[in-house]
Amino acid sequence: MGKAKRSYTADHGVRSLNPSSPSPARRAALAVDALRHGWPLRFLNEGGEAITLLPVETAIATDATSGNMLISAARAATLKLANQIEAAVPHAPVLIRGGDPFSLSEALPIADPALDLRHPFKGPFRAEALDWADTAQAALELARIAGILPAFLVDPDQGGEAQELLAGDVEARADTGLLKIASRARLPVHATEEAELVAFRSTEDMREHVALVIGRNEGSGTPLVRLHSECLTGDVLGSLKCDCGPQLDAALHAMAEEAKKGGWGVLLYMRQEGRGIGLINKMRAYSLQDQGFDTVEANQRLGLPDEARDFPVAARMLGLLGVDTIRLMTNNPAKVDALENAGVSVAERVQHQLPDNPFNARYLATKRDKSGHLLK
Repeated sequence: MGKAKRSYTADHGVRSLNPSSPSPARRAALAVDALRHGWPLRFLNEGGEAITLLPVETAIATDATSGNMLISAARAATLKLANQIEAAVPHAPVLIRGGDPFSLSEALPIADPALDLRHPFKGPFRAEALDWADTAQAALELARIAGILPAFLVDPDQGGEAQELLAGDVEARADTGLLKIASRARLPVHATEEAELVAFRSTEDMREHVALVIGRNEGSGTPLVRLHSECLTGDVLGSLKCDCGPQLDAALHAMAEEAKKGGWGVLLYMRQEGRGIGLINKMRAYSLQDQGFDTVEANQRLGLPDEARDFPVAARMLGLLGVDTIRLMTNNPAKVDALENAGVSVAERVQHQLPDNPFNARYLATKRDKSGHLLK
């Protein structure tokens, strides 16, 4: 099995970032913006060689073609690969080649499993050696951050002008030290009138997280804390497919009761829809669930992780509020571990289970059986 051959652009991609180039954090932000707009990314390495990747879902260069596609191993596992063992690690990047070059119209059904029923006959494909794994992994992570399908045409012909960056630039987005309190104000809510909303902002991230502080921090007592990830369908629209809305409401009322007894609570409302995969990809996962896949299988079929939430940001928010020890409302031991790894001391895990319904019973069972949630 030989290494994949790449078709280079006119300048052969042999360029390096000049000294006046934007900072790594800015390049990463520009890369996310480029993917949302459908523009290609050109990853440069220290040797001067470049790899150009065109996002399959959003690409505006409609005439682009390529001999190779980059997808995740989880998605590759659902395709007809001649050498399936090459795609054995679920979230690793996989380079594939078909019998003919990929056009965008041919690449989209490969990228989007929601189209499998309409396009059942694909392949055969072959996984090829990938000698730029760090670059490929960075590209898949940027696609997740952008909320698009993790699939690219590799060094495409007629791909258009590319945004340049380095593979390591994506790590700049993980600097939680840039997160600051931007504003705060009193906010009476249905559960209690004694609440304050605190808004957070980072210069490197467009997401604006908030914390609702219920009761008063008098410097004593460990607060009751709920880390709640944004769920438009559950929190706002009253979806019955999950338990997010009821959990949010119950957490606020539990904190209000805590405040009546002289304690206090903090609800962290994190802007990380779909456990970090974004609203559109969550809708795709819902479509796959309608076909019979469970919540974990649906994410994997999309080539996305079933858990991609940003726990260090939650830890930073708590730190800015002066909180280092908490009583955490969760059924998920992994959330306890993640926060403790980020520097938060969890003095107690407080069970937060609510009754199921006919629409979310399987979802909750999957969380118990596959994701380790402590549900009865």
